[in-house]
Amino acid sequence: MFGQDAERAAAVLQIVLTSREFGKGHRVPMCGVPHHAAPTYIGRLIEAGLHVAICDQVGEPGNGLVARQVTRVITPGTVIDENLLKPGSNNYIAFVVEDDKDFGLAYADVSTGMLASCEADAAALRRELSRIDAREVLTIGVELGQIASATPKDDHPWFTDPITGSETVKRLFSVQSLEGLGLDGRPLATRAVGCLLQYLEDTDASSLHVLTGVHVYSTTEFMELDGFTRTNLELEVAGRDQRPDGSLLDVLDQTHTPMGARRLREQLGRPLIDIQRIKERHDRLAALADDPKLRESLQANLDHVGDLERLANQVLRASVSVIGVRHLAAALEAITEINDLLLPAAQPLSDLGKRLDPCTGARELIARAVTDQGERLIKAGYSQELDKVASEATEAREWIANLERREREATGIKTLKVGYNRVFGYYLEAGRTHADLVPERFQRRQTLANTERYITPDLKEYEALVLGADERIADLEHALFKEVLASLHNDGERMLRTARALAALDVAASLAEVSARHGYVRPEIHAGDELRVEAGRHPVVEMSHSEAFVPNDVHLDLEQRQIAILTGPNMAGKSTYLRQVALITLLAQIGSFVPATNASIGLVDRIFTRVGARDDLTAGASTFMVEMLELSAILAQATPRSLLVLDEIGRGTSTYDGISVARALIEHLHNHPRLRAKTIFATHYHELTAVAATLPRVHNLNMAATEQDGHVVFLRRVVPGSADRSFGVHVAEMAGLPPTIIRRATAILRELEAESPTKSLTSQLDFLPPTDHPVLELLGSLDLDELTPLEALNTLYELRRTLDQ
Repeated sequence: MFGQDAERAAAVLQIVLTSREFGKGHRVPMCGVPHHAAPTYIGRLIEAGLHVAICDQVGEPGNGLVARQVTRVITPGTVIDENLLKPGSNNYIAFVVEDDKDFGLAYADVSTGMLASCEADAAALRRELSRIDAREVLTIGVELGQIASATPKDDHPWFTDPITGSETVKRLFSVQSLEGLGLDGRPLATRAVGCLLQYLEDTDASSLHVLTGVHVYSTTEFMELDGFTRTNLELEVAGRDQRPDGSLLDVLDQTHTPMGARRLREQLGRPLIDIQRIKERHDRLAALADDPKLRESLQANLDHVGDLERLANQVLRASVSVIGVRHLAAALEAITEINDLLLPAAQPLSDLGKRLDPCTGARELIARAVTDQGERLIKAGYSQELDKVASEATEAREWIANLERREREATGIKTLKVGYNRVFGYYLEAGRTHADLVPERFQRRQTLANTERYITPDLKEYEALVLGADERIADLEHALFKEVLASLHNDGERMLRTARALAALDVAASLAEVSARHGYVRPEIHAGDELRVEAGRHPVVEMSHSEAFVPNDVHLDLEQRQIAILTGPNMAGKSTYLRQVALITLLAQIGSFVPATNASIGLVDRIFTRVGARDDLTAGASTFMVEMLELSAILAQATPRSLLVLDEIGRGTSTYDGISVARALIEHLHNHPRLRAKTIFATHYHELTAVAATLPRVHNLNMAATEQDGHVVFLRRVVPGSADRSFGVHVAEMAGLPPTIIRRATAILRELEAESPTKSLTSQLDFLPPTDHPVLELLGSLDLDELTPLEALNTLYELRRTLDQ
């Protein structure tokens, strides 16, 4: 690296910055790394957010400058080196285009050959970007505020031309029409795909060989999960440090291949809303769950498949190493065994087996041509020319190895030796005292103090054979290996299709294994609105606690039990129950069995969660404002098919404000004709439980707790009715607060309870003015169905100011 590149790289890589003179008195900064270690250093540059251009020699050395050119530009989204990729995660590069607040999204993983595209509004775009978690996001005509850490390409003359996108797609996929690709009538998706393909062609044209098609989809094909919900449900990472341990994926992932792990992660982020497709996945899982012997045999063979998906793409790129080809041979052998297991099985496993192509011709070619181990590439017997060179070299080495014994016998010089150095090559060495025994055919080459060194014409001939053999063998093997790779390239797409079918099999076997180990059951998925789970469990919490998990039921529907108000003390398990219901629903719709004794789940189009409180200090938003903004987004998108899991809405503000907002929210969800979503609403405002007496589809639940010997005992059981105490002081005691604080808090609590016994919500709100007050006139003029949560909050503050006047 030279110039400014050298200065930046030396600082990032912590290597020595030197310089080289170019012209009299002109020195240019320079640094470098060992060629064999380049991938490691390139990885460090990519992690630092830099792009790396690879400049290769493309001409033969001769007189003058050697021809070189940039053959590839490596960016975070175009990495293909296995050492820089996470086996269980896709490495996506995405491109976003915009037209009048509508967006086109295209994203690809050039290490697996996956290319997908969709059209979306702003909310759906954010959900998709959150789900795919692309390493590199490029944009055109998009405000960067909408997409964090994106790189604008508006200044590139090609990317500003929307028409060229479709022409680029046709050219690079060699098609006359977009219809066969699924892009016909989708101008924004087409433009996004065209931009992405052009960018890849500019940076790494070889990556285009692995993109054999595009998966065009609609965001409405899958359950919608926003970023808050994915975070709150801890689908892929958990805890404050956002580690994989303790996440739902950590529990479910019993896959045996990297491509299976990637497929499981994808399914977890895209629950289905097509009942038939869900049932097909359940059927596949059931067949494996019911046959542990078959499942064990399949998983044992999957262990030998490795990452066939990325291997197949290396084959398509003609960049696979000899070690990769050996792994490919093992994978194809394992696929043959898997086929033998699946084809005799009942449907749907036999159907899946038919999708697996063992590529017999490719496997036999590798078996004939490529060595199983060692540094040699090509097996003996594959090439007569190579075998002849190798045989001649072996004979020459044997001739030289036996030369010393033969010449000692022929000359009678018992101390004669055969030696070698880089200057003279092989030679015969004899002491000067035996000069009279040296034959005339020996040609003196070097005289030393006490010895003479000689060569013979035969020795030079065999030396040439030995010294040139390695180079000739390497050249021949390299050419033959390229021929093998060219032949394997013809099977690359078949291998890729097989790899994706194997990924689906691996996921099904993984989920079947989890279900068998932990007692999951097959849920019934139906088109109705009822959600009923018997003895449901939280799939992660039940694994992470030493004490036995207490299962609980849930029953929601839109006719009688639309909204459940859940009360109970802190630490009693409210948040666990909320997440548990959401996770069981999600598991059912990704095609998994669920932790319960029985489950019947009406199809859910979206899961929304509002769990936990946090400030957004960088945006200047308080906990309450963040809460209201999230709630506003939920209400704008929820439907009667949605599931809402809300925890402690309103606790970020004063008691009366919080109760008022919470109650207004419950009434809105209950009464609004567009919403009416199934909802579990956890709260510490016990006064809200009075709503169940006036709204017919609202019912109360509480987390049972009792007091023994002055200490609270959490039963973890959800029971009908409302809680009568919060046990807050007991929880403070369990947390280790000093006894003086606990005693004082207890005394204060008793005083407050004596002065103001627990009142219903209506008595808490007896401060309302007479019927002719302007506050009531304003309330009567409000259109509650059209009022947003933020507008409701502002109106509430205005009412309070009016009352205070």
